Amino acid sequence: MGTDGASISVMVVDDHPIWRDAVARDLADEGFDVVATADGVASAKRRAAVVQPAVVVMDMRLADGDGAQATAEVLSVSQSSRILVLSASDERDDVLEAVKAGATGYLVKSASKQELAEAVRATAQGRAVFTPGLAGLVLGEYRRIAQDPTGPTGPSLTERETEILRHVAKGLTARQIASRLSLSHRTVENHVQATFRKLQIGNRVELARYAIEHGLDE
Repeated sequence: MGTDGASISVMVVDDHPIWRDAVARDLADEGFDVVATADGVASAKRRAAVVQPAVVVMDMRLADGDGAQATAEVLSVSQSSRILVLSASDERDDVLEAVKAGATGYLVKSASKQELAEAVRATAQGRAVFTPGLAGLVLGEYRRIAQDPTGPTGPSLTERETEILRHVAKGLTARQIASRLSLSHRTVENHVQATFRKLQIGNRVELARYAIEHGLDE
């Protein structure tokens, strides 16, 4: 995948027409191939199934649900898509749910046009896009799971992954962390991406046990 936007297909999901059109226009201006837009969970799933976008820029508040539901639905019909959540900063707990559903990145809506373009490129390349707030939430979620005696014996973070997330939560960039820990920039991003994947696995374990305990698997 090149670093230019030309070969990257994008779908924008947002229930505000003006905002949706603005994001789509900004991405088109940056050279991305905006193949579809949608305003809700159902329309996002329907269109993703047809266009199979490389990246989905996902709002958290939708006409018929939320970004976590839409993330799960889109990935169920377009498994190779990567989801970048674009969210207002007061929706952090919701963003954690989207990450559990399979989103690989999170950007606040106040981001600049250039930051959005870079985030979409990074997401298309499989790199982690994250903010300090999200890193703190992820760490907190692992602690909650670890301390819950009835919780899943799901995957735990390695010492290095925990160390990197702590640095991110303090506001350091991946490059700053890489230089501080004598690692490559890509290695730091890979560790963050691995923690996201582990959280998704842990959440699936939790969901499966809940379903069994409540007879939802019959």
